[in-house]
Amino acid sequence: MAQETIDTNCMTLTRFILAEQKKYAPHGTGDLTQLLSSLQSACKAVSAAVRRAGISQLFGVAGNTNASGEEVKKLDVLANDLFINMLRSSYAACLLVSEENDNEIEVETERQGKYIVTFDPLDGSSNIDCLVSIGSIFSIFRKPHEGPLAPGDALQSGRQIVAAGYALYGSATMMVISTGHGVNGFMLDPSIGEFVLTDKNMTCKPRGKIYSINEGYEEKWDPAIREYVKSKKQGKAYGGRYIGSMVADVHRTLKYGGIFMYPATADNPSGKLRVLYECMPMAFIMEQAGGVAHTGEKPVLDIVPRKLHERSPIYLGSKDDVEDLLDVIAKHKTA
Repeated sequence: MAQETIDTNCMTLTRFILAEQKKYAPHGTGDLTQLLSSLQSACKAVSAAVRRAGISQLFGVAGNTNASGEEVKKLDVLANDLFINMLRSSYAACLLVSEENDNEIEVETERQGKYIVTFDPLDGSSNIDCLVSIGSIFSIFRKPHEGPLAPGDALQSGRQIVAAGYALYGSATMMVISTGHGVNGFMLDPSIGEFVLTDKNMTCKPRGKIYSINEGYEEKWDPAIREYVKSKKQGKAYGGRYIGSMVADVHRTLKYGGIFMYPATADNPSGKLRVLYECMPMAFIMEQAGGVAHTGEKPVLDIVPRKLHERSPIYLGSKDDVEDLLDVIAKHKTA
């Protein structure tokens, strides 16, 4: 068997972030670099916990519900604590918004930096116990003013995002990140404990062959969504793929093209996915990769949320596929 070679000059995520800072912000303070470094440490720790969950009795329910009314799993609690502690100790963040907390978390004054971080520490956690891929999602905003924090500082348009990304804990652990200059993917190499650049300049192809939606709710969709999904099953039919873990479904859509849909339903007229830490980060990544992310009314990044845990419908993926859906929605509005 050929001996495995070791790359003595691999591009780690830390090295990549430092190079990006030198290239795009040579006179920057390095705070964003420090923040992204803390986030990758949190993702490494969550990845390790996910891999050990069954052995360490971390499966199951912790006995309470989160800000979205969902049962909190033990791993959720652990991941949330890891993210909060890493971000607090980065000295680069001033305000944290987590899916697991009803209210925003203000970092202690002596530790405050200039960034606001919104995150879902463990997305798809209903899949934890059956070993389906799960992930973490985050986006980073600047504090919109000097001086002390004010109410509403976290409620910014997606166009104000400085950086966003997600970690996917699947067959391997991967982080996908954008600082506004394209999208890059990093695989966790367990032998050195570092995220290594494996997917450079990721792009979403203009049209795919896969649609992704929970068809169990078909009876509760708007007629436009029903018509569009039906059209994908006719002629040169698309494949249907739905994992039920947003990070996994969006990652596949980014890699292979196609469309991911989580529409409003009769039961959830505002949609189900949260704007600040699910829709916006994924929309930012998708747009940076040449794709589209839309609510059916406007681009996701144009939303200015009015509350921390606001929800929205979302349709994202290949540009041509999303535009086909928007044409159907527009047709039904004018009918």
